[in-house]
Amino acid sequence: MSARPDRAPGPDFSLSPEELAAFHRDGYAGPFTLYEPDEINKIWSRTRRELLDRSAAVYSDDAAVSGATNISNYDRHLDHAFLADHVTRPEIVHRVASVLGPDVLCWRTEFFPKYPGDEGTDWHQADTFANASGTPQIQWPGGSDFGGTITVWSAFTEASAKMGALQFIPGTHRTMHYDETKRMHYSPDRNTSVDKDGVRRGFFGYDYRELQIDPNWKPDESQAVSMELRAGQFIVFWSTLMHASHPHEGGTKDMRMGFASRYVPTSVRVYPDTAAIEEYGGRVSLDRYGAVLVSGGDEHGHNRIAERTTRDHLFTTRPPVRA
Repeated sequence: MSARPDRAPGPDFSLSPEELAAFHRDGYAGPFTLYEPDEINKIWSRTRRELLDRSAAVYSDDAAVSGATNISNYDRHLDHAFLADHVTRPEIVHRVASVLGPDVLCWRTEFFPKYPGDEGTDWHQADTFANASGTPQIQWPGGSDFGGTITVWSAFTEASAKMGALQFIPGTHRTMHYDETKRMHYSPDRNTSVDKDGVRRGFFGYDYRELQIDPNWKPDESQAVSMELRAGQFIVFWSTLMHASHPHEGGTKDMRMGFASRYVPTSVRVYPDTAAIEEYGGRVSLDRYGAVLVSGGDEHGHNRIAERTTRDHLFTTRPPVRA
């Protein structure tokens, strides 16, 4: 999948042939600059306050909050104007479509805060995203050579190594070392801040090592690279790439905030036969959920699509169209 879709008039931010070749080899591309640091600092300061208003959020807080995370904060692009614009920015979408082809959905967004003193995130890969719930959340067409999702991880604040920058092991996106059909045991009291080879790492209340195909296998951290980002930059990578993050060393009182938007072709089924997300100790209903078509068209019609309406009520959803 390397077709470069037709573009509307305006700048073309598609990956160059050299960038695309490196992406297929390494599993990631970037960093790229989307906002200047002063610009995103102002935007994020305002947005952070505005997100406290959950009156239009698609997920309820009622059963979503757990000891380690709050899954009701998924998909705030469906109710917040800046985030809605962010996931559709051509600087992002053109690069994603360089890999996935012209017809692209944004199927999920998530916040990844890291506060002073927080542990790093475990090494992990995600293919079907059944890793925490036990139920596939995306399903590629049968016989596809691909799997996983393209993740665009945007730094809304500085993301230095000392503040919890991402880490990648280049070239690991083609071989899965984890079996997502296994179940991890949710235990935030036990599984956070565990020392793993001298680094405090957790996975939001899980121990990702429980999914290893070979229990004795370890990631080759000697090959790891740190993806330090300035505020306003983003990185593009396959979710099947081995990735983790550094701990926040606490040398500053400032938090690190990453915002991940996840993209798949329209041929991929999103939340197949699923009415709710149950993971990380929480549960949210998908009644009001919809994926956002960010590029091209949807000829498959098997996903619920969110449609932009007004600035105050950003998206409504329509059910899948059955052929």
